[in-house]
Amino acid sequence: MFGHQIRLFRLAGFDVMLDLSWVFIALLVSWTLATGYFPEIYPGLDPLTYWSMGIVGAAGLFLSIILHELSHSLVARRFDIPITGITLFIFGGVAHMAKEPPTARSEFLMAIAGPIASLVLSGFFYLTASAALAAGLGDTVAGVAGYLALINLIVAVFNMVPAFPLDGGRVYRAWLWGRLGDLNEATRRASAAGQTFGLILIALGVVSLFSGNVIGGLWWGLIGLFLHTASRASYAQLQAHVLLEAEPVSRLMTKNPVTAPAGISLRELVDKYVYGSFHETFPVMEGERLVGSIGVSDLRGTDSADRERKKVRDAMHPLSAMNTVAPGENAETALQRMREGGHSRLMVVEEGRLLGIVALRDIMRLMELKQNLG
Repeated sequence: MFGHQIRLFRLAGFDVMLDLSWVFIALLVSWTLATGYFPEIYPGLDPLTYWSMGIVGAAGLFLSIILHELSHSLVARRFDIPITGITLFIFGGVAHMAKEPPTARSEFLMAIAGPIASLVLSGFFYLTASAALAAGLGDTVAGVAGYLALINLIVAVFNMVPAFPLDGGRVYRAWLWGRLGDLNEATRRASAAGQTFGLILIALGVVSLFSGNVIGGLWWGLIGLFLHTASRASYAQLQAHVLLEAEPVSRLMTKNPVTAPAGISLRELVDKYVYGSFHETFPVMEGERLVGSIGVSDLRGTDSADRERKKVRDAMHPLSAMNTVAPGENAETALQRMREGGHSRLMVVEEGRLLGIVALRDIMRLMELKQNLG
């Protein structure tokens, strides 16, 4: 979902990350507030004042989204649900859960925490705007506070739409889960609602485009497309969990894989190993010791001179937690590690000994077989 991310700070034990797409929305919000919203609501102020209000308003929205996601994260921590961080991106923010909530109750409480936080923020900014007016601080302070009261109310209401993975969709899934006792079926229904709502937003965007509202139409269409895609992806992720959580890596791995010595040249690796076996990844050995891995993708961009001069050890990925997995860990863990590390194959290692290689295509094939067999 995300591209390059920047770590901003750590809040209450959670890393707050900024996806570069957020820069676009921050600029857009500042520009919209400074040239449209505030001049229309509070006419007669100078441009610098409008831009100051727009920038402060965007910063307030930034803070509000962080607090919204932080509320999810704090409740998740209460139920021992690992949260790997909070990311701000073009469509808002997301708290990254490392696993699904253990019960319908924990799902409900974690989901509802975000809209409640937004409602509390809305009330706080409304009172701030009222106090600013009563104190005679003028339209600038009251205007920004009033905007933040309104936008937090909109965030709370929009997020309570029962469309997964919005907060309201998670509340809906929690209700279905508690009633049906089946997380998979509850997720399927909530995901279907999310996909339907996404299509409605896309249709609204198309209507807006034809009515002349180009920016609004594009925005509704993008939000609808994102929600539709996220709903499908969330259900697919749960299916992967259900299908793979009980499958140990040792069942899927290829035993006795072809290994490459660390001291040979890249040219020899290509000629004798890549073309000799048609494998794509090779564990690298320094004598009897496993030291890393190297793949065909690591050779792209190297010219003939590099391949003659460089050794395998110069281009390999050193042995680490990102390119290895234990035989007793489940296939879901291996799949997640592949996503995080950008590898399509992992070495299966136990106490420093190489036991085999597990490939992404084997995991996907297992999922396909299990789905076909019900």
